Amino acid sequence: MAKVPAGVQTASIHGRIRAMTAPIGVPTITSEPLASVLRVLQLRGGDKDRFEADSLPQMNRVYGGQVLSQALLAAAATIEDNNERPPHSLHAYFLRGGDPACPISFDVARTHDGRSFTSRQVSATQDGRDLLTLMASFQLRQSGVEHSSQIPDVPGPEELISALEYFRSLNHPVGKFLGKTAAFDVRHVQENLYINASPNKSRCQQLWMKPRAEITGTTPLISRALLAYVIDQVMMEPALRTHGLSWLTPGLALASLDHAMWFHQDFDINQWLLYDQESPSANGARATGHVRVFTESGELVAEAMQEAMLRLPEEGCAPSSWGFEVPPVS
Repeated sequence: MAKVPAGVQTASIHGRIRAMTAPIGVPTITSEPLASVLRVLQLRGGDKDRFEADSLPQMNRVYGGQVLSQALLAAAATIEDNNERPPHSLHAYFLRGGDPACPISFDVARTHDGRSFTSRQVSATQDGRDLLTLMASFQLRQSGVEHSSQIPDVPGPEELISALEYFRSLNHPVGKFLGKTAAFDVRHVQENLYINASPNKSRCQQLWMKPRAEITGTTPLISRALLAYVIDQVMMEPALRTHGLSWLTPGLALASLDHAMWFHQDFDINQWLLYDQESPSANGARATGHVRVFTESGELVAEAMQEAMLRLPEEGCAPSSWGFEVPPVS
């Protein structure tokens, strides 16, 4: 019988032996709503590199950052030395929205295993329909030349108002919903765009983020996965800010199309991270967003770019909601 590689479990089914890839262990905490995020990032299965996961019941469609993070964890599960070979980049296409009530399947293809670099392709499907396709590359830790961009000069997080305080002050169902379900503390340097547009139009913005509770047992991989999870929430805000829009602009239709990330070095997701953002372009009902992520000490740890569909209703046409329909808050 062939030897089963380390880190791979086996199970007997009808007298046959099949290989099972163990999912990445995700830390658990009791503090909500972050605990719910960590639970849905814990994949199940691993039969022939196929995993399954549930979704957060946040909206009427699956949150894209959730699927992105789950796909990255599925890819990493097929790499035995993933602690010494963390992901350095990913590229994904969002193909269609998913149903939060149905499980999502993740099929991993082992496209390349090299001495320094390893690549994986992941297909996320639901009821046989493709939701997302992702390519991720992992690199063995190595030394080399170094240089980095500088952190912008902005107020620190302790000098800014938390979005959680803002949500609590709102007599609005969206404020109540976000106050209950937001897993990260967000602090905008400029005016936030949750309910109202900013009076100061600009292609750039900065904000700080960190989890609302401490996550013990994080690893470089888990920190990267959580950054991929949360960063999708804010990628298009500079495009909205440029055109005097808010998340609740009537008729706004916004959906992620593709997403790319580069992880430059290790970081701790529990610490405050600065998101330095801009929207380089909008054209043809599409907008792009770029973000650089810095630690408080000024280290550039990650970058991301995204293109999204951005549409407003034509003048005289009935507005169509882009989908921010909040459930009742108990």
